[in-house]
Amino acid sequence: MDLKNFKLTSPSDFTIGILGGGQLGKMIAMECRKLGINVVCLDPKENAPASLVCKQITGKLNDKEKIIELNNQVDIITYEIEHIDTEILKEVLPEDKVYPSIQILEIIQDKYQQRCFFKKNNIPVPEFFELNSPDDIKKYIPCVQKTKKGGYDGRGVIVVKSEKDLDKVLTEDSYIESFVDIEKELATIVVRNIKGNIKVYPIVEMIFNPEGNLLDYLLVPADIDEKLHKLAQEISISAVESLDGVGVFGVELFLTKKGEILLNEVAPRVHNSGHHTIEACETSQFEQLVRVLTNLPLGSTYQYIPAALINLLGEKGYKGKPFYENLDKVLTIDGVYVHIYGKKETFPFRKMGHITILDRDRNLLVEKTKVIKSLIKVKGEVKI
Repeated sequence: MDLKNFKLTSPSDFTIGILGGGQLGKMIAMECRKLGINVVCLDPKENAPASLVCKQITGKLNDKEKIIELNNQVDIITYEIEHIDTEILKEVLPEDKVYPSIQILEIIQDKYQQRCFFKKNNIPVPEFFELNSPDDIKKYIPCVQKTKKGGYDGRGVIVVKSEKDLDKVLTEDSYIESFVDIEKELATIVVRNIKGNIKVYPIVEMIFNPEGNLLDYLLVPADIDEKLHKLAQEISISAVESLDGVGVFGVELFLTKKGEILLNEVAPRVHNSGHHTIEACETSQFEQLVRVLTNLPLGSTYQYIPAALINLLGEKGYKGKPFYENLDKVLTIDGVYVHIYGKKETFPFRKMGHITILDRDRNLLVEKTKVIKSLIKVKGEVKI
């Protein structure tokens, strides 16, 4: 597809394909529907969340025949998950039909290769080392061990603070990063279209669940000075430009105690750290992706009001059909927007939804967030 010269004039005749039908696919599809654009997703689970608002092809993401079936029904393809066999994609899909590109996906999938790529392009990253044997970890303590491929939502990452942690080392193909003395974990969303136009959102401050090692809640704008905010945005833009990226990119960063901004990693897709943009910003990250895929002008990233976002995670000790405890109480609070993804089964730390909270007073915003976190629980019908 010649995206650069494409002009959307008949949305009902245009179809976007999504590899993956989870919550991200669902929210992308909802934005497509606002413009009357058709959507087809491919997902291995029947009745995936995106199927609530779009047509679903049920099949594995690495099934050639299913990918060909998707390709035959759509005009352009994007993805909501990185763990897809790029060799299969290159074999069955036209190069100019997938955004972000398959080449970018290959770089991002291998975290060691991603580190090497950004270092080569003068993007500041933590110091890192190739690991030939798990025994080599001893000489780098304290450090962080990361699997090169397959890590997601905290999986495939361990912190080795002392030799007592060596019994936790990963046996998969991995690499080592120097332990970064982190002041804050930051993120932003960068959008870049086929013409090279770029938009960047305000910097987000992320607080992680210490047990699940995935995002617990975020606050935006981050509590950092304007100089650091601008530097974080500039580094994020440089990272996406170095990839020659076309699409929406979640960029995660570290603010060190020395005041440095380091790139952690880039996700070539809409991202958990940008869900608040649905209510808090003039144009959501999901609408921006639709605009990129249809060659429409990028929207404003202006944020109207301070926001917080809570991930609704499955409670420890429960699995099965989900129940949302105190949902009614949460919805009595002003400035609260609940998103339930429609997953049929919960288990500990599974992302089941999110809640966006808005308030012009940052102190009240933080208080609301604490209250809501204490109230709402996602439990399953089976105790484990």
